[in-house]
Amino acid sequence: MRPSAHAGLQPERTALAWRRTALSVTVGSLVGLRVLPPQLGALGYAVSALGLLWGLDLVLTARRRYRDGARMLRAGADRTPQGPTAGPTTAGAALARTAVISGLVGLTALVAIVLLSTR
Repeated sequence: MRPSAHAGLQPERTALAWRRTALSVTVGSLVGLRVLPPQLGALGYAVSALGLLWGLDLVLTARRRYRDGARMLRAGADRTPQGPTAGPTTAGAALARTAVISGLVGLTALVAIVLLSTR
């Protein structure tokens, strides 16, 4: 089976998607740092700091996923019936962690909006 000419592009696209997500979270956290403290006080700073940490986690996840994808492509090119395998990746854990954090952030935002609107 001949490898596709575009086989190396999928990890690149995936890494770019994770970087876009990280950039979005980071920009949102910086906007939150500007907007939230007047409304929430110290809690606004804490929420923004947690968002910045999440953005850093997403950047590191993007790097790790790109590295894992490149390793899998290299191993796939060298693979024979008795040859090396690609090994485990962190893909499932990273996706689950990102989904849980996104859900928690959304729920927290909903609660904050409800609380602020009743003031």
